Amino acid sequence: MLTSRRVTALIMMAVLLGGGLAPSAVHGDEQNDAGRGKLPYTPVVTPNGSTLPWRMVDGVKEFHLTVEEIDHEFAPGMVVKAWGYNGQTPGPTIEAVEGDRVRIYVTNNLPESTVIHWHGMLLPSGMDGVQGLTQKGIPPGETYVYEFPLRQHGTLMYHSHGDEMVQIGLGAMGAFIIHPRNPVRKIDRDFVLFLNEWAVHPGTARPNPNVMTDFDLFTFNSRVFPGTAPLVVRTGDRVRIRICSVSQDVHPIHLHGHSFKVVGTDGGDIPPAAQWPETSVLVAPGQTRDFEFIAAPGDWALHCHKRHHPMNAMGHDIPNVVGVSQDGLEQRIQALLPGYMAMGERGMEEHAEHGAHMEGPRNTLPMMGGDGPFGKIGMGGMFTVLKVRDQLTTYDEDPGWYENPPGTVSRRVDLPDYWRSQAQEVAPGSSGEETQDSRTGDERRPSYLKRFNRF
Repeated sequence: MLTSRRVTALIMMAVLLGGGLAPSAVHGDEQNDAGRGKLPYTPVVTPNGSTLPWRMVDGVKEFHLTVEEIDHEFAPGMVVKAWGYNGQTPGPTIEAVEGDRVRIYVTNNLPESTVIHWHGMLLPSGMDGVQGLTQKGIPPGETYVYEFPLRQHGTLMYHSHGDEMVQIGLGAMGAFIIHPRNPVRKIDRDFVLFLNEWAVHPGTARPNPNVMTDFDLFTFNSRVFPGTAPLVVRTGDRVRIRICSVSQDVHPIHLHGHSFKVVGTDGGDIPPAAQWPETSVLVAPGQTRDFEFIAAPGDWALHCHKRHHPMNAMGHDIPNVVGVSQDGLEQRIQALLPGYMAMGERGMEEHAEHGAHMEGPRNTLPMMGGDGPFGKIGMGGMFTVLKVRDQLTTYDEDPGWYENPPGTVSRRVDLPDYWRSQAQEVAPGSSGEETQDSRTGDERRPSYLKRFNRF
């Protein structure tokens, strides 16, 4: 007769041995302290994503991927038709250990054939996943299997290599993490972020994969701020962030408040003597980069440092009207186009405030405007927050906004007399003479606005 204690022991043995009982408990999305101790590595966290379950069959780790059309949410209020794996883009992260043998079943539910390329992997040619070169395409409705030993460790990727312009452009990609057999140091928190860009033009619901440069959404794990999940860690944790890119663009990924070391590429770990310190790491298309740091308390921005990339719904045919008085232009145009709003006369900050109550095009996000502790955050796109706290009971919950110690927040003050007097003096190189523009307001108006004079 099996006692409850005996049943529990058998369940634990099955989990530890990687048996088929509840594969998600072996290699799933849960990141609690107890679960982490059951594996020879710290499981990778995929913000806004998950880890692919596996089971052990005759000494081989088996996985199953299904590529299919999905409804994908970039952020609350914007859902598109994308292509992904197992109901998500990027697909679930695959994790294994150097020396493992893996068997990966791939079922194709797309309307066209596909393959999966194991990007950066050292494997037999026939398993490389290039349609027409190393294998036949997987027809719609059929399943193919890939099987190979893992001869390396590092941050790698999987993605389509059949009609990849369309399939990757619509989201068919994922991370493949191979942990070292003998790790040289303990990692407390391990994250992976996938970079991609999308052309989802205002009012549409399906990304346009034919676009080469005119993208309007830049994503972490196929999400844009304010829909990106925060990275939650404890003060003093050693944190690794893995960046994967199938983007068309190069992205300088910048972390505030920390200096980190670049410790790995898709070629594997960088020897300690060759690692270098950064606050921004440049990630090119087809590359991966790993960096590590010791977490300092606070809420810290993590974003691409290209100016347009931490924004949403970027238009590229909008005239620059910063500093241009539009003199009632808005009201005149509204007589013909109700709802029209003048853009950017004083910069774009005001649009972060307007986004919550002004109606925009269907299925389109405001350019910026997630809520922060001090108001609207003037960011979107490739932006998230590293949240570091002294005391955490769990990594699985958002701890809210950081409570800054007294005296450590920038605040309004009166300018000291000395600096006020300096500000009133004539600027260096100036004659001190006032000049006056004799042109009328209409003459000063740029030519692209003069066409509105008839209103």
